[in-house]
Amino acid sequence: MTAVTCRRLLLALTLGCLTLATQAQPASNWPSKPVRILVGFPAGTSPDLVARTLAEPLAKALGQPVVVENKPGAGGNIAADAVAKATDGHTLGVMINGNLTIARLLNSKTPFDPLTDLSPISLIGTAPLLLAAPATFPASSAADFLSTARAKGNAWSYGSPGVGTVGHIGMELLKARTGIEPVHVPYPGYPQVVTAMLGEQVQLSMLPPGLAMAQARAGKVRLLGVTSPGRSALAPEVPSLSEAGVKDFQLEIWNAVAGPASLPKPVVARLSDLLSQIVRSPEVRSRLYQQGWQVVGGSSQALALRIKADTRTLGQIIRDRAIKVE
Repeated sequence: MTAVTCRRLLLALTLGCLTLATQAQPASNWPSKPVRILVGFPAGTSPDLVARTLAEPLAKALGQPVVVENKPGAGGNIAADAVAKATDGHTLGVMINGNLTIARLLNSKTPFDPLTDLSPISLIGTAPLLLAAPATFPASSAADFLSTARAKGNAWSYGSPGVGTVGHIGMELLKARTGIEPVHVPYPGYPQVVTAMLGEQVQLSMLPPGLAMAQARAGKVRLLGVTSPGRSALAPEVPSLSEAGVKDFQLEIWNAVAGPASLPKPVVARLSDLLSQIVRSPEVRSRLYQQGWQVVGGSSQALALRIKADTRTLGQIIRDRAIKVE
């Protein structure tokens, strides 16, 4: 080996060490000031409750205050865009799956790209939806429902909390898989959907588990099936739609923590580890379960894979059904 070659090798090794040191530095010194968690929904909503559940233990772990800030609007996309554009290195977001997957598929004018402008950090919790109908509904099981629904064609309707929501796309996925054709009726939110269902203005809806179980226990709705692959711990007595013959049907709502794409990878890794530990602690796990979430945690890589898989599944329905949000 010549002297020139040795010098080049030494220089390459030195630059490599400096690069590694630079990458590792942000995690050891971070955070250097309070951390903001942006939430795209009003105070008291599910994403807000999740963020506030995480804030205190995360602040203790980081040694800096963690402040939750609500920036509601556009189904959470206003806050998600603010996270994507943040340059202070101390801004995170608690987001729903729509913000991290199909935002731009639903509206090409969405000012950020979930796949390139955000750094996935950790999946916090998941929950299935429950196919619900009024208590007077003529079918007592999902199998009976499918048979009756096929005969009804478009004489029935279903409610959702808006075009492009998981409740809307999930029903369109069920329609595609089963050949039923209830007509979509969008509402401002789930409370209005339930009111319409109780008034039998709509016959069906996919509801989140906390709301669905409360209405079922009050005798106001009948639960026909859960959208998880098997039965869910959040609604153990409700059979899955797969049990009714809807093969491989899986649909979940979820929330996750993400940061801007510019967030250094060592910081992302540290946050991912901390959040996984926090959500799996007995106290936080219990609080999230009471809010209607099954705890997940996990790595940023695992969340990235989930984002890609859900984008592929839901994106296909969005394209096939020409679903758009203006």
